[in-house]
Amino acid sequence: MADPSSYRPKPGQIPDAPGVYKFRDEHRRVIYVGKAKSLRQRLANYFQDLANLHPRTRTMVTTAASVEWTVVTTEVEALQLEYSWIKEFDPRFNVKYRDDKSYPYLAVTMNEQFPRVQVMRGQKKKGVRYFGPYGHAWAIRDTVDLLLRAFPVRTCSAGVFKNAARTGRPCLLGYIGKCSAPCVERVTPEEHRELAEDFCDFMAGRTGTYIRRLERQMADAAEEMEYERAARLRDDIEALKKAMEKSAVVLADATDADLIALAEDELEAAVQIFHVRGGRVRGQRGWVTDKVEAVTSGDLVEHALQQLYGEESGDAVPKEVLVPALPDPLEPVQEWLTERRGANVSLRVPQRGDKKALMETVARNAQQSLVLHKTKRASDLTTRSRALEEIAAALELDGAPLRIECYDISHLQGDDVVASMVVFEDGLARKSEYRRFQIKGFEGQDDVRSMHEVITRRFKRYLADKEKTGEWSPEDAEESGEVQGNGLTEEDGRPKRFAYPPQLVVVDGGQPQVAAAQKALDELGIDDIAVCGLAKRLEEVWVPGDDDPVILPRTSEGLYLLQRVRDEAHRFAITYQRAKRAKRFRSGPLDDVPGLGDARKQTLIKHFGSVKKLRSATIDQICEVPGIGRKTAEAIVVAFERAAPAAPAVNTATGEIMEEEEPVTAGASEERRGQET
Repeated sequence: MADPSSYRPKPGQIPDAPGVYKFRDEHRRVIYVGKAKSLRQRLANYFQDLANLHPRTRTMVTTAASVEWTVVTTEVEALQLEYSWIKEFDPRFNVKYRDDKSYPYLAVTMNEQFPRVQVMRGQKKKGVRYFGPYGHAWAIRDTVDLLLRAFPVRTCSAGVFKNAARTGRPCLLGYIGKCSAPCVERVTPEEHRELAEDFCDFMAGRTGTYIRRLERQMADAAEEMEYERAARLRDDIEALKKAMEKSAVVLADATDADLIALAEDELEAAVQIFHVRGGRVRGQRGWVTDKVEAVTSGDLVEHALQQLYGEESGDAVPKEVLVPALPDPLEPVQEWLTERRGANVSLRVPQRGDKKALMETVARNAQQSLVLHKTKRASDLTTRSRALEEIAAALELDGAPLRIECYDISHLQGDDVVASMVVFEDGLARKSEYRRFQIKGFEGQDDVRSMHEVITRRFKRYLADKEKTGEWSPEDAEESGEVQGNGLTEEDGRPKRFAYPPQLVVVDGGQPQVAAAQKALDELGIDDIAVCGLAKRLEEVWVPGDDDPVILPRTSEGLYLLQRVRDEAHRFAITYQRAKRAKRFRSGPLDDVPGLGDARKQTLIKHFGSVKKLRSATIDQICEVPGIGRKTAEAIVVAFERAAPAAPAVNTATGEIMEEEEPVTAGASEERRGQET
């Protein structure tokens, strides 16, 4: 690990001008490339106190052994040079987007004498028109099959074309009218190229003009009583309209735009792009990247723009690019895009209307892409094993923690304080073992005290189950505050136990929460379970008794697993907390009737149709409901009489007082898994 001060340039050596800089390691490999409006100011940021640097930046400057720079005239030149060097050197600390698949394009080889329509993947070639990318190659072939009726362009390979020219016989497509057969000179090279250009114009979004032209030709043919030609034109129009239906209109006014959306967490980001041409989605693609450096959403957008348009020009760069966040500074990026297109390009964040709605759809796709990427990564057995080994090594455990329990506290301004316990076994979530807790030892907000209470209650149950030979009775569970969330779950009808201990307890938080958890275990005399905490701010791993956290590498599978465990505990806790709050808001007089459970509440409301009608029912009418005796019916009537009249529901849009006639579900169904405590 190098000391940055050993290679720090003198301030007077660094020019105060726009430029691009490179950090190299001891083997002279380029590990980072960046650009700056002022090289002097930007490089000075890297050579400050290491404690003030972002952990990823700190790793980069301590890995580097030298820095060098190149002065340019403008920020646009800096942007172009940065992109070129990133492509050339592939630095390990730069954001690098990687396709989650090799996307297929619909390509038209305009660089050949007889242009050919085909599916292409990989690097783009000069002189070839590309459309897409598409999600699947079969989607391209379906589209081409429909369009060949109106645009009979060559689709055969060079070998098939030469063989047909040698024998004087076209292939099957030539016989059925889906190829103009330039191989046997049915059309001239000029006529075939005109067909290919019309095909490209249609795929580029200029559909309305071409269809109107065909409709005029069809009307003229019918007027001249050339009915066979009119019928062919009619079929061509239907084929083109069917091809257009495969991509629905999403933006009005035949808009040409690319929409870029992000989904990110601390370590990774997913980028999703929709290509809209002529108001229709013509292609979609996505990337996932490791956030190797400290980057903002604007920085990620800038890198995505470089990746998208770094080798494009002309119409391949649309008039409008919609993004979730703007790069800073904006002007050089916008000027660079304008240069590549040869005309003005609008780079902005959509604020309202159809474009904002479509951007939300693209964002949902990005989020799904990130989730899918993490799921694939988590399902790999080798990766999970490596993650457990890395955790064991970092925390100095005797063996890999095959069972990990994670705890999180959730509340809303001190109300409805709850906790969650999630279980991961062999690196995978064991949802049947999840548990939920209500904090009962005190009122108010105190995460540290809440954590101590939850750990104490959980492991008291563990010790009790360890000592007993039989299961706990429901009375024991009730006394300790442990209640089954979904009743009796074992095959023999007995409640589940807490008898299986974890090798590692993870808490969501830093030093205070870790200390509280360790204190709870010490008070119970448990010394064979390790404890650690994961702090959200810098993803630091804290262990009891240490003043400094354990810093796992950014690429560590162990850190990734701990994050997944922590995030799942947070999700489970906040879901329960929201359900409790909603249930409290929905509580009513029927909750105070002894012996009246959710099933009989629902039966009552279903019988009468609404709470209002039940409230006005007599004791005899209530007794008519199956399962409701006279004593219970009397208790229901008394409960309604004691309850204050509810305020009428008001339609906030019209001011109208709404009658409570709609059937109401008595109580929300709780989550089927986990225990409520």
